[in-house]
Amino acid sequence: MKIKTITSLLPELFLIGSVIYYWTLTPNLFNPIAIALLAVLFYQIFSKKTILGLLISTVVIMLSLFMVLALVSELAEFTVVNQDYNNLLLFGSLYLGLTLLLAGFMFFKYLKLQMK
Repeated sequence: MKIKTITSLLPELFLIGSVIYYWTLTPNLFNPIAIALLAVLFYQIFSKKTILGLLISTVVIMLSLFMVLALVSELAEFTVVNQDYNNLLLFGSLYLGLTLLLAGFMFFKYLKLQMK
């Protein structure tokens, strides 16, 4: 694969990695939610449907914004700033920020395809 192809698929590959990480955290191997999410993402990579790409990116953006609110709420529960607070702030912000950034790239990528 060319580097340009890989970079154009980076948002989808990041989401696939996130789903696989989620799947490894569940106690059972048969996880229908993870299987369905992976199926939709692989279908999107191979079919490159613009409407589905816009829908996936919009849902990811909305869920990420919701999770930012959950992160702020969780950080507000800390009474003292300690290592756990700093870890949650650092890694939560990095993960959610990267997810929002890549979902935004994915949204504009498929929006440009829709406009053609």
